[in-house]
Amino acid sequence: MKLEKLQQLKRLTAEVEARKAARRASQPDWGTPGDLAKLVNPATMQTPALDVIDREIMWAYSTPGARLIVSMPPQEGKSERVTKTGTLWALTQDPKRRMGIVSYSQSLAETFGREIRNWITMCDGDEGTFDIGLQIARDYGSAKRWQLAGHRGGVVCVGIGSGLTGRPIDALVIDDPFSDKSQADSAYYRERVWGWWQAVGSTRLAPGAPVIVIMTRWHEDDFAGRLLAAEDGNRWRVVNIPAFADHDPNKGETDLLDRQPGQWLVSARGRTEAEWEQIRIQAGSRVFTALYQGRPSPDSGNVWQRPWWRRYTTPLWSQHPTIPDAYRVEECDEIVMSWDMTFKDTKSSDYVVGQVWARRGASVYLLDQIHKRLSFTDTVTAFKALAARWPQATAKYVEDKANGTAIIDTLRQKIPGIVAVTPTESKYARANAVAPVIEAGNVFLPEAGIALFDPEPLIDEAAGFPNAAHDDQVDATSQALAQMLLDGTGAQAWIDYVRRKAQEAQTSAEAEAEPEPAEAAEPTPEPVEDPVEARRRARTAAFRQQQRM
Repeated sequence: MKLEKLQQLKRLTAEVEARKAARRASQPDWGTPGDLAKLVNPATMQTPALDVIDREIMWAYSTPGARLIVSMPPQEGKSERVTKTGTLWALTQDPKRRMGIVSYSQSLAETFGREIRNWITMCDGDEGTFDIGLQIARDYGSAKRWQLAGHRGGVVCVGIGSGLTGRPIDALVIDDPFSDKSQADSAYYRERVWGWWQAVGSTRLAPGAPVIVIMTRWHEDDFAGRLLAAEDGNRWRVVNIPAFADHDPNKGETDLLDRQPGQWLVSARGRTEAEWEQIRIQAGSRVFTALYQGRPSPDSGNVWQRPWWRRYTTPLWSQHPTIPDAYRVEECDEIVMSWDMTFKDTKSSDYVVGQVWARRGASVYLLDQIHKRLSFTDTVTAFKALAARWPQATAKYVEDKANGTAIIDTLRQKIPGIVAVTPTESKYARANAVAPVIEAGNVFLPEAGIALFDPEPLIDEAAGFPNAAHDDQVDATSQALAQMLLDGTGAQAWIDYVRRKAQEAQTSAEAEAEPEPAEAAEPTPEPVEDPVEARRRARTAAFRQQQRM
């Protein structure tokens, strides 16, 4: 009787296993994490960006000791794909993997672990679901730490600052170690995250364990930045997917998604181009460049630091009394224009930048700016328009290189005062040369409330120089400051005048303090040269010297 029951049990077990095998044979294949994502969540939207991420996940889990950093705009499916579906996919490929999931908080990390566990529980082949082929061990299934039935693999979830004690980790996923900008901007918190990685995260890795870091970039010195700056930073493979394709093919730059310059990311959330544009406007240039382009600029700046810039709050200009749509500036020593030009009218090219600067003594003020991608024809039109709007701008400095030469040749006979400037040093050297005058507080930008243009992109570009995507505004500014403050004419004449006035005042004070001899004739004071005449004389001398060269 016992033998008969035993044989019956074996037959039932064999039938169950046969049904399971048949069911598995008819199950859909999930060769990629994206395939699996579609099975566990039919509403999943597969985008070109997620195709790239799928390939990188597969590379990481098939490469011993892989180190992968993925940065991508927020809310575009990176956590869903890498942390959740990617972890599940890795376990289906190798149920022996002991996976670690880390995030900025314990609760968020546990949310990831809970959803992966629930997918395994639900996808058991019953009620029309597909059979994922995995089960959760009944006695080891909390959201924080669970194990697969019949296998050593499973998931442990912790927040930054928590321990990973116990068994070694065969693969580690770190998902957004910073919750927001305030944490990323905090030097204390950045150090806390880095300390956790050094003392806990990296020490629990089994030999050959891959590490995947996915995050939205907030700060130059955030976790990804710190990893790349470390001595072994070359180990890390970086996949950055910007929201907006702003690469320049003319410089050999490419886009990871093979987009044309100027194209937006195909959004996993269905964002339209208009919505992307609105995000760019709302975020502001610095935040957008960091979060959505994956290129955070330094807090202060490398060459020109953010705190160095001074602001002026009262417009220096007024409506010109005789020229419609033109401006006039009172009490200034000179007004100049500075141009940096790339006129290919493509979204891949650099920008055309035209600036108007005013100088008062040793201080200079940016009055106006054009910053656009323009064709040659539009550049000529913009040049004429800016010159007409600021008729006091006698000198128009144009870099006599590449596209600037064509503008000089076209407009020199039509617009007076175009001065060709031939750079002899690198962009970096030119920016360094004028850095002291910015640091000294001699360079002023308008407050946003009175500005004729948006000054923030200039500050952001300057802070990111020389590593930012574009440097056109930096080039135009370097050129203007060098011509106004480093050429030894206008500024030096003013400095000499101020020095003579100071010496005169000191002489007068000393004379009043001493009693005059009774019969002494009153000395005739040396006439003080008018500053306008001094500048004119200095510039004339400089011009004549240049003509003799």
